[in-house]
Amino acid sequence: MYYLRGVGAICQDVVGRCGFIDVLEEAVLVHRHVAVALRDGTRFIDLVVDVVTENGEDYACFRSRERVPVTEIAAATRADPHRHP
Repeated sequence: MYYLRGVGAICQDVVGRCGFIDVLEEAVLVHRHVAVALRDGTRFIDLVVDVVTENGEDYACFRSRERVPVTEIAAATRADPHRHP
């Protein structure tokens, strides 16, 4: 289980890839910032602006950073955009 700022996060390994993509797409629709934990240990908060598929790979596109392959995201949760994990 991944924790971001003490809050249990939605883990891709638990909900599966499709369910996890649904979570990211919902964040796009409601313009929600998310706290993200990458598999390499990197953590950040950003606004998800799109989820796209290119050459069979799904990517989460963020407002303030380059897009990230969904397979590299371990977990995500709602975030307060004024705080950092």
